[in-house]
Amino acid sequence: MSDQAGLSDQYRMASPWPLFVALGIPIAELGILFGVSVVAVGGLLLFCGSVTGMLREADYVETVWRPLLVFAVFLFAIGSILAFTEVSLVARGYAIITTGAVLAAAGIGGELFVPKREPV
Repeated sequence: MSDQAGLSDQYRMASPWPLFVALGIPIAELGILFGVSVVAVGGLLLFCGSVTGMLREADYVETVWRPLLVFAVFLFAIGSILAFTEVSLVARGYAIITTGAVLAAAGIGGELFVPKREPV
């Protein structure tokens, strides 16, 4: 009889993604708050990529490319609101728009150039 009821050896016990989500949020916030664009872009890329990885690992999505495009559209919208409506937040808005552009390039490139997986 097993001392861990309900657990099987075929499943991995822990996922690495929550750690990266937890790191991505404060890194992005610090970059946006203090206007350090490189840190803001890096933190947002870490956060969006980690959430996309979690979605793929949980089998909510077939590929990671379309969720990256959804995040890109969302970041374009938020960055545009910040960059074009408030004068004091222009640099922060541009950092968020830059992250959206990088995610859009990754999502489009992945959809176009990465071969589809065959069902097992």
